[in-house]
Amino acid sequence: MTSPAAVPARRVPEAVHRRRWAILGVLMLSLLIVVLDNSILNVAIKTISTPAPTGLGATQSELEWAINAYTLVFAGLLFTAGLLGDRLGRKKVLIGGLVVFGIGSALAAFSGSPAELIGFRAVMGLGAAFVMPATLAVLMNVFERDEQPKAIGVWAGGVGLAIAIGPITGGLLLDHFWWGSVFLVNVPIVVLAVALMLWLVPDSRDPNPGRIDPLGVVLSVTGLVLLVYGIIKGGQLADFADPTVLGTTGAGLAVLVGFVVYEKRSDHPSIDIAYFRNKVFSAAIVAIALVFFALMGVTFFAVFYIQSVRGYSPLQTGLLMLPLAAAQLVFAPRARLLVDRFGNKATTTGGLLLLAATLAAFAGLDGDTPIWMLEVVFFLMGTGMAHVMTPVSVVIMQALPREKAGSASALSNTFRQLGGALGIAVLGSVLSTAYRGDIEDRLAVLPPGVRHAAGESIEATLAAADRLGPRGEGLADAADQAFLHAMHVTSLWGAGVAVLGAVLVAVYLPGRTPKPEGEGEEAELIRAAD
Repeated sequence: MTSPAAVPARRVPEAVHRRRWAILGVLMLSLLIVVLDNSILNVAIKTISTPAPTGLGATQSELEWAINAYTLVFAGLLFTAGLLGDRLGRKKVLIGGLVVFGIGSALAAFSGSPAELIGFRAVMGLGAAFVMPATLAVLMNVFERDEQPKAIGVWAGGVGLAIAIGPITGGLLLDHFWWGSVFLVNVPIVVLAVALMLWLVPDSRDPNPGRIDPLGVVLSVTGLVLLVYGIIKGGQLADFADPTVLGTTGAGLAVLVGFVVYEKRSDHPSIDIAYFRNKVFSAAIVAIALVFFALMGVTFFAVFYIQSVRGYSPLQTGLLMLPLAAAQLVFAPRARLLVDRFGNKATTTGGLLLLAATLAAFAGLDGDTPIWMLEVVFFLMGTGMAHVMTPVSVVIMQALPREKAGSASALSNTFRQLGGALGIAVLGSVLSTAYRGDIEDRLAVLPPGVRHAAGESIEATLAAADRLGPRGEGLADAADQAFLHAMHVTSLWGAGVAVLGAVLVAVYLPGRTPKPEGEGEEAELIRAAD
């Protein structure tokens, strides 16, 4: 007589297990506003660059900083936020982050200058840093391991939903209200999310939390800010050999090298550098960073193409960007099916190659290209991204024990945000440099004192052309052509970066159903990945 097979013990309490999908819904609402904020802002950047009273008259470099002030603070504090969540309780930290994010949103809505907007966006980044890692950490503690990939797929699909809702919501708000409404809309969502969280979400913490690493945080944020400042300044001046650009970029790199050395020697590092010795783990991190590099960089110039060159309204822009988000929403939860059949390597490499192809396709768009072609490009781009984000998120999150979920989430999201910040800084600077090089000779019709500022972006040139009246029509046409040339150059740079990422994951990610024999850290990582 044989005894029945033992049922695996459930690690999640029964009461929590029963409401796990409702909890996931609350977590996705919290995630929604963090991602929604950037996707709403993407449609508003042209309006914010318009002179007062319509906008703030922000230059292209100020727009880049308005976006990157959020992402750099976000990325720089994610690890500390993850550790505080592990120590104090993820629910408490999540609610605190939402409150700070809501306050920053309300202040940003009533900014009186680009500098104020940049500062309040940094406050929003501070709150968001405590929200995003906590959502994944809570998820990992309310789902059993066999359901985690499915839950992570739904979570990743929530990113696509936020990207879909953001541009349309932003367009509707800008059609009826002032530019600050795109930030103020976050406040009621925060209130709802906090109320639901107090009711539904259980608290959890790491029984052996790590120590906070304040020096590591300061070094990482300082290095990143200096590096990004140098890149953006180079694009603004169209001169990457300028002493200020070389000095700040070099200083940023030096500080980041010092950060890595310090973290390797520290007994309580913000980032455990040892994780990156594993090539599978490192390749997954690079892949997710490159997806956001492409997304944020492309969205930045695509909005100006759609609104400034093609003449569509903010609401129409949001609707035109819908295929990008819809594809992610549809395919992100289903990407695991391809992984099960073909493996992580084939799925992720294919996703990055598709992403590279769609980036290169922007080089074929012109001022009179049928708009349906742009829609096809956006849909295929979202499809490629979905087949990268979900597989590598699973690899990263299952690489560490459940009680270290905050650290795993922080690693994943740190590199998402760093990829996005560098995408805006690098591709934005390439765009700015190429644009200025093409438009410079045509600015001779303007007074000498305003030529430099007018050549920084297409919006600055169009504003200067408008002040010239009928004499500015030729300059406006030249601005459109210069922007198209700059967009073509920038898209090819982005495509090259995506191809490089495809090569890395093709070499280092595991193939289909590997069966490791060892029980070491790398064997566990490969088993989790496939």
